Amino acid sequence: MDVQEIVAELKTERERLNQTIATLEDLGSGQEAAKSRTPIKMATVGNMRQTDKRTRKRMTAEGRKRLSEAMKKRWAARRKSA
Repeated sequence: MDVQEIVAELKTERERLNQTIATLEDLGSGQEAAKSRTPIKMATVGNMRQTDKRTRKRMTAEGRKRLSEAMKKRWAARRKSA
């Protein structure tokens, strides 16, 4: 395929996409009520993330040890059956 043909196809595709975008923008312009809503601020989202981190439950050293022992038993059983 020639470079000129590729460029021509890309330009055709770009025009098609521009028409599609324009059509979608026209359809969306009738929804003025949705645009009037107050957008969520990024600071609020950031604060929620920090709150999530603070409220996360941590595993105790005892819990980690129990989990480690249980996993070792599972792996040993899996090795025996394999």
